[in-house]
Amino acid sequence: MGLEMVVHNGGCHCRRVRWRARSPASVVAWQCNCSNCSMRRNTHFVVPFERFELLGDSEKFVTTYTFGTNSAKHTFCKVCGITSFYTPRSNKGIAITYRCVDPGTLSHVEIKHFDGVNWEKSQNHTDVSKGNFDV
Repeated sequence: MGLEMVVHNGGCHCRRVRWRARSPASVVAWQCNCSNCSMRRNTHFVVPFERFELLGDSEKFVTTYTFGTNSAKHTFCKVCGITSFYTPRSNKGIAITYRCVDPGTLSHVEIKHFDGVNWEKSQNHTDVSKGNFDV
């Protein structure tokens, strides 16, 4: 993975939710098969909290859904329903839906599988909790 930090901008379909995140241009994204991610076809990469910022008045358009352990905070736009980011159960950061990143800043996305159906076992046998925190 490239270690040089870049600024990624992105958000939801209707553009009411907008954010900025800093990470390398090359990221590892996780395709999860838990009930929520598989229904949404979510594939995400994770950045530390301090490298993520909601922009403008985005906060007023975001709502949150939780289930199961209530650890993950599945955020989505109240208007268009798109989950462009959320707080995952797997680590201490923000999961960015890589397809919601504006074009031009991601140079490479390596997609790995995370078995969210068997979350505890998969958490212990993958490097998902590592996120894109190395830089």
